[in-house]
Amino acid sequence: MNSQNPRQLAFLTLRDIHKGAYADVALDRFLRASNLNDINRKFATELVYGSVRRQRTLDAIIDQLGKKKAHQQPTDLRTILHLGLYQLRYLTNIPVSAAINTTVELAKENKFAGLSGVVNALLRQYDRISTTNQDPLILPENLVERLGTLYSFPNWIIQLWLEQWGEAETEQLCEWMNQTPAIDLRINPLKTTLEEVENIFKSADILVRKIPHLPQALRLIGSTGAIQNLPGFKEGWWTVQDSSAQMVTHLLDPQPGETIIDACAAPGGKTTHIVELMQDDGKVWACDRTPSRLKKLQENAQRLDLKSIEICTGDSRNFPQFTNVADRVLLDVPCSGLGTLHRHADARWRQTPENVKELSILQRELLDSASKYVKPGGSLVYSTCTLHPLENEQAIEDFLTTHANWQIELPAANSPIYSFVTPSGWIKVLPHREQMDGFFMVRLRSTTSCLAANSLLI
Repeated sequence: MNSQNPRQLAFLTLRDIHKGAYADVALDRFLRASNLNDINRKFATELVYGSVRRQRTLDAIIDQLGKKKAHQQPTDLRTILHLGLYQLRYLTNIPVSAAINTTVELAKENKFAGLSGVVNALLRQYDRISTTNQDPLILPENLVERLGTLYSFPNWIIQLWLEQWGEAETEQLCEWMNQTPAIDLRINPLKTTLEEVENIFKSADILVRKIPHLPQALRLIGSTGAIQNLPGFKEGWWTVQDSSAQMVTHLLDPQPGETIIDACAAPGGKTTHIVELMQDDGKVWACDRTPSRLKKLQENAQRLDLKSIEICTGDSRNFPQFTNVADRVLLDVPCSGLGTLHRHADARWRQTPENVKELSILQRELLDSASKYVKPGGSLVYSTCTLHPLENEQAIEDFLTTHANWQIELPAANSPIYSFVTPSGWIKVLPHREQMDGFFMVRLRSTTSCLAANSLLI
């Protein structure tokens, strides 16, 4: 690989993704092996994530302009065409001639010299139509197909969002999900203050801004380079965590001296937030099935200098030792991630309605088990980063129907997140409205009194 060529790196990364690799994992692997400077790393990242996000749109353009449909093209040639068309359609800072010529060279360098003329002709045809103020992309009349083609989402996701919010908001949500995600930080109040972190970034000419309602949150503005090189990282003054995820722990409202179970803890953003809010006084059981992800949690906790975390490896549906142990339980369940599709470029193509149904079964099993770990009178927060009712509202409604001794509990009126609560008692963060990841969260309280629980044992 030419380690100085961001387009070649993007091509090789995309080739791995189309063979089944996760986009972030593949990109990280190639970037680590390259010698690209920060500007070219950012450009390669944009090409990879953009081409994956816009895959359906780019295929539709190939279908309409090419002699062969996208699915009939050799896979690698289709990837090269994606890269060229993505630059022409979405990157206004790349000159047309540079986008076309470098894509033709990319074809020649990757065993498609004989088809480089095809690449050149298709891209120039796209440019010719564009210069007449026409859109080379012809959209279907059917609403679902039209939005799916224009914004590059599978039809089932478009249909799901249309049913919940209608056409105008679905378009806003699609546009939001195709943007480069913001990076939010959560300052560690046991080591520093929000103002102190603001000042160290200002001194380093890095722009940040506060996020309303969230007392520990800062959002990075603009390009910053590698996160681990930013001021305060090594000192444990802050960690990366989206605003919506910070809201979950405020809803849990952990207190000093409590025993808390984080039932699906890895990679640990919410676990460490729990410890910070309880002033590192108490015990937090961090449970997860995956040892490698728990290792990342431990590394982050060590960097933040947090002492109250105990690791428990295993399936959170089967921890009888935790029965009636916890003052509070956080259950941030595995989900379809439909609220974070901007962060995971390939997730929109990996998830299916069948996957969602399978996840919903797991979520209900986890919720049933986790409820048993709560002390009588204790509370449980259920959260997801998805926007699918089957995983959110319906999961809670089903749970309350079959667990008569549980009810929804609102956060206190002085909670940072009180204003987000819906009339139903839960919180559903819509990205295009709140400018943060899509999340669902609700706090449940066990209405079984300690006295009633003890009487059952007599």
